[in-house]
Amino acid sequence: MTINVSDARPVVVQKYGGSSLADAEHIHNVAARIQLRRDDGVDVIVVVSAMGDSTDELISLSEAVAGGTQPDAREMDTLLSTGELVSSTLMAMALKARGCDSISLSGIQAGIKTDAVHGSARIADINTDRIRTELDKGRIVIVAGFQGLAESGDITTLGRGGSDTTAVALAVAVDAERCEIYTDVDGIYTTDPRLTDKARKLSEIGFDEMLEMAVLGAKMNPRSIELGAVYDMPVYVASSFSSEPGTLIHGGEQTMEVRKAVTGIAVDSNVAKITVRGVVDRPGVAAGLLKPLADEGVSVDVIVQNTSSDGTTDFTFTVGQASVVKAAQLIEDQSVIEYAEVITGSNLAKVSIVGTGMENAPGYAARMFSTLSEAKVNIDMITTSEIRITTIIDREQVQKAVQSLHDAFELEKSQ
Repeated sequence: MTINVSDARPVVVQKYGGSSLADAEHIHNVAARIQLRRDDGVDVIVVVSAMGDSTDELISLSEAVAGGTQPDAREMDTLLSTGELVSSTLMAMALKARGCDSISLSGIQAGIKTDAVHGSARIADINTDRIRTELDKGRIVIVAGFQGLAESGDITTLGRGGSDTTAVALAVAVDAERCEIYTDVDGIYTTDPRLTDKARKLSEIGFDEMLEMAVLGAKMNPRSIELGAVYDMPVYVASSFSSEPGTLIHGGEQTMEVRKAVTGIAVDSNVAKITVRGVVDRPGVAAGLLKPLADEGVSVDVIVQNTSSDGTTDFTFTVGQASVVKAAQLIEDQSVIEYAEVITGSNLAKVSIVGTGMENAPGYAARMFSTLSEAKVNIDMITTSEIRITTIIDREQVQKAVQSLHDAFELEKSQ
């Protein structure tokens, strides 16, 4: 990505999600917040998502029109990109009504270039010339998130949560002071506040920990966090509905949470598993089972393989709940790997403890497992990384598991 450094006023990139832009009143409230940020003496670039549930409504409409066939991916990207165009133009109008000179830009007009993968494109580069020109005119620039232009000349979209990625990428490209993500939550918590009233908002969190939390279900786009980490772009997460302080995600030395080995508990309640039993054990088994899934865009997470003395193995892995039927069918349709049967299991959840402090401190896995045992929560599968321990459990036991772990690791305390 090309980074353009300017001697102009400091720049801040703000992003507002769909719930913050649900109707005219919400848009006017956001415009007031943008104006206040502009009055702080900085240039402001604003990235917007589609209003409310408009993206889901467009998807439903496309399915109705397609008449049971799969809608064309290129046409879907063109269709879905219109949601953010509506938001950006309305936001520019609201700002102008407040006397703020502003201009709306599509992803294409903002110079966002992507690869050609429809539905989940990745940003290749950003030409910021147009944005810089508009900022130099004293304008607030409103950019439609979630979209860009492939070399083929076709509009692409970045996938769910893609406006977060747009915002962080723009912040990097214009060398902004930071990227501010405003949404319907007021920051990053030690765990989902709906699961325990002891959940505590973090004033700051490191990129590595946040990336693990995001991948495991916390309300942030993992790609945006990864991008922030690569370019060391601080990301501030706060509510668009209040003035409460939020959470700063950054790569610098942490001062408040540094002494806590476990920072938070991440939860994903939409997990299913597939077990392929009696697989003839030979080199290439894992690749043969998983390649058809990868080719069809099915994401696989926790993997466990148990080899028997009779020369066969049981191969178990998790997928998203919405993908389990498709994944099982893909395995049954393949003819490369021999097996006895395919068994699916639903109503599962991932519960993970996350923290960079666990890297060099023993005993955290044992404490986690003993805590869950005392709470009579059965563990189905386990996987770990350097800063994360993940368990797969029954979905109905999530709240009990989270409350027990939150207490055991004293996450309600700041240090």
